[in-house]
Amino acid sequence: MPTRSDIALSAAAALSRAAQPTALVGFDGFIDEIIRVVDTRHTMSHDGYTSIATIEQFAARVGSAAGKSTNIELVVHEERFGGNGPLMAGALARLGAHVTFIGAVGRYDDPVTLHPLYTELKNRCHTVIPVAPPAHTDALEFADGKLMLGKPANVQLVTWDRLKSIVGLDALRTSIESSSLLGIVNWTMLGGVESIWQGLMAEVFPAITARPRIFIDLSDPAKRTDEDIRRALGLLTKMSTFTPVTLGLNLAEAERIAHVVGVSAFAASSATLGQTVMHAAKLLREKLQLNTVVIHPREGAGGATATDSAWFDGPFTRDPKLSTGAGDHFNGGFALAQTLNMNLAECLAVGCATSGVYVRDALSPSRERLIAFLRELPAGING
Repeated sequence: MPTRSDIALSAAAALSRAAQPTALVGFDGFIDEIIRVVDTRHTMSHDGYTSIATIEQFAARVGSAAGKSTNIELVVHEERFGGNGPLMAGALARLGAHVTFIGAVGRYDDPVTLHPLYTELKNRCHTVIPVAPPAHTDALEFADGKLMLGKPANVQLVTWDRLKSIVGLDALRTSIESSSLLGIVNWTMLGGVESIWQGLMAEVFPAITARPRIFIDLSDPAKRTDEDIRRALGLLTKMSTFTPVTLGLNLAEAERIAHVVGVSAFAASSATLGQTVMHAAKLLREKLQLNTVVIHPREGAGGATATDSAWFDGPFTRDPKLSTGAGDHFNGGFALAQTLNMNLAECLAVGCATSGVYVRDALSPSRERLIAFLRELPAGING
């Protein structure tokens, strides 16, 4: 049985030999303001404060205002390009993939011209095609997680008809046929994603011979109804008859999906987290008839295919420099490794390591940085 060290080293070796895959990613786009919440002001300078450390403490502060009122100060630490699609695309590109991104990354006054904040994404990717202006997210960051306060009105413009109108059906077919990976994320906030899935099945897949592997991230469906989720999952099951589909979930998302589809995947037991996650991934994959289901809690990641299941202990840190985008970087690393035909355990290692580097460096890793990090994992990176 391969150890964590064995898996990390074999993944590093595979990455060092791998070629440059081609990917198409879409279709959202957000501008993220990375925000700290003030607990106590010591001076009136920009940094003269102590922040609220945890979500629990923030919830207590908000709760104490019930029946009264309160003033909560938000300090913008950084403004950067965001959105699940742009972050995943940027991660893939930094890891050496040949990436085309299509999405809501245009200027507000000219939606088909790139917004200046996405210049870095354009520089990383081979091609970036704006089709709408970005939405906005206030990302409140705490030591134990983040609260994403989204304002998604602009991304509702992104539909299959709009993609055909701006990009063109022939160009979409050519780009998809030449890609080994198609990443489609943020179904939760984009009402048009289902029209894109349906358009692919009706107008693209039947017309092309080479079909890419698809990576799907629903992106926190907590606010969507069970009926909405069942409909979306039904479309994914149908899409899996055309080409292999991987569904990526965090732990909360996996628990919600299991509830919606009636799978007792998280019943209380004496199993370890890794065993529980592998079991849940296996049951969900079988229920949804997908190629792969991968679940990534903060402590690591587990997944299942038709022939394999695996868990990888992640390089967890209690002091992340940046947590917003960690899941998208896991997705980028995992999808890249899967596209390069690594085994499931190696894919989990690459996903965890990509996220692990990102939260430590507050920067998408290059392939060289990722390989070095994987080679260091056996020495016990854990903080």
